[in-house]
Amino acid sequence: MRGIRFSFALFFIGFVFVTDALPVFAAGEAVSRRDGFLLIWQSIDRPSAKTSEKPFIDVQPGDLGFTEITYAKARGILDDAERFSPSAPLKPLDALLLIFRTRSVEPVKLGQSRVMSKLPEAKDVSSLAEFYGLDFDPEGTWVSQSDLLALMRGLDSKLDNEIHEVSLYSEKFNGHGTAFGETFDMNALTAAHRTFPYNTLVRVTNVANGQSVVVRINDRGPFVAGRDMDLSLYSFTRIADRSAGKITARFERLGDANLVRRCQDDRYQQRIVRGVVLEPGIPHTFTLGQTLTLYSISPFVIRDVFYPDGTDLGMQKWVVRGSTYEFIPSEEGTYRFLVGSRDGRVREMTMEVVKCN
Repeated sequence: MRGIRFSFALFFIGFVFVTDALPVFAAGEAVSRRDGFLLIWQSIDRPSAKTSEKPFIDVQPGDLGFTEITYAKARGILDDAERFSPSAPLKPLDALLLIFRTRSVEPVKLGQSRVMSKLPEAKDVSSLAEFYGLDFDPEGTWVSQSDLLALMRGLDSKLDNEIHEVSLYSEKFNGHGTAFGETFDMNALTAAHRTFPYNTLVRVTNVANGQSVVVRINDRGPFVAGRDMDLSLYSFTRIADRSAGKITARFERLGDANLVRRCQDDRYQQRIVRGVVLEPGIPHTFTLGQTLTLYSISPFVIRDVFYPDGTDLGMQKWVVRGSTYEFIPSEEGTYRFLVGSRDGRVREMTMEVVKCN
């Protein structure tokens, strides 16, 4: 039965769950441009949204990855062109360009200085690969899944250990507008970065003392040569003395703040009626692909489950003391559960399913 497992205390029946939202690869085979892009996109914890951007003529609404691909095109991560060629093999040069752009890596000039506020172009890939010590064939015609993962992990490892100069965002700008329309609050855990997307969460670690702070990107800057981030007063003083003015730090990009918040929702719907309480309950937000497990000391019944696409399971599944009900969502969106008690009373509970790492 779709997305359902039902088990008793002494018995367990499991199965492998695969969602068609994730690309599936055969070992050693070429990765398509669509599947390679989606694998790269899913690795950065950045949600996509509908946009007014003109889509590629060969990636249209309803196609796998349409929203993500069109959103990336609008943000300059994918070049503005007529066609995306989703089924063509992903070339090493194009794969690295996508990886550098999704990580907001800026080009380097001769002498290894940064070209600030700019995402790399194809001509910058070789110099960046050399800078980060990444081995690739610029003339290659395809990459495999293992090739792609090795490039991503290699760069991410380098970025986690890269040293940056971080400065204090001057208090004189308190109350002024930011590049994204917010009001700068020097007492908030925020920061400015030249290229990290708006709302990116970044863990900043002071190299000198090992102290860390997690900040949200809500502004552009700094635009002083050699500096990579401005921290609000509150953020800066969590990891350094105010008098220091600037520090060297390491960055760890954690993902988009909105997505991370959704993935950490700990609110539950538990009570069906007086004396019938679900443990731990149906959460308001749940992660795609994980297993929801419910039990209670009192009998309850799952009368129905409605999927985001309107599919109605039409079930009557009783759960008694000592047994559990398990459910694995297979798609993003809002699920509705009709949960009842022995005396016939029913309560509707909803659960929003989202993608998270």
